[in-house]
Amino acid sequence: MEVLTTVGVLLLVFASFTVSASAGLGGSLLLVPTLAFFLGPKEGVALAALLLASNNVMKIAAYRRTLPFRAAAGIIVLIVAGAVLGATLLVRAPAIWVTVGIVAMFIASLLAERFEVEELRTGFAPFLAFVSGSSSGFSGTSGPLKGVAIRNLDLDRRHFVGAASLASFAGDAAKTAIFADAQLLGRSSILLALAAVPLMAMGTWSGSILNERAGERTFAVLFWTVMTGYSVRLGLLLF
Repeated sequence: MEVLTTVGVLLLVFASFTVSASAGLGGSLLLVPTLAFFLGPKEGVALAALLLASNNVMKIAAYRRTLPFRAAAGIIVLIVAGAVLGATLLVRAPAIWVTVGIVAMFIASLLAERFEVEELRTGFAPFLAFVSGSSSGFSGTSGPLKGVAIRNLDLDRRHFVGAASLASFAGDAAKTAIFADAQLLGRSSILLALAAVPLMAMGTWSGSILNERAGERTFAVLFWTVMTGYSVRLGLLLF
């Protein structure tokens, strides 16, 4: 990649880390399409999984006092199971299928977001967790499904981000292991990942401060803004 292009990609990577650390999720909103555009769908999804898994290590450290292991355990297991399934399918599927899968996932996510009110509370949380893991493994992002599933745990904003960090790390780590075994990451991806390491620390620090200073109402607005962002990106992908 050219120097200016690389700088632009790294700026978007930093923005994704900041959003992820403040809202608990949403990092893939910028990260996946950016990397998929410059590296191709399969390698882009694989690198996004590596970067997000690494970034979630820092998020877990930042939110170490508010990690709801017991409350989030069931959702984490289902997300990992879904992520393994989705990542395995991505490795074996043609690139065009992955691209179609990304668009299809956003359509499904938009419909789920549109009709989700009380009907998708508690009872559908396990289902949403598994589907979010599967879509994340295949398309690189779970859309709003993972956020809605974790939101159903009724946690305050700090514990919500803690739960999202644990779930995202587990899912992304599982995907990264499968993608690494399939050798989807090239030299450019490894160099870009190394360059992104300091951005993880900066993004986690700035996002954590934003989360700490936000009230529950402000955090709710931030959360649903990220969810809306997923839907907007769906509209852009259709044109």
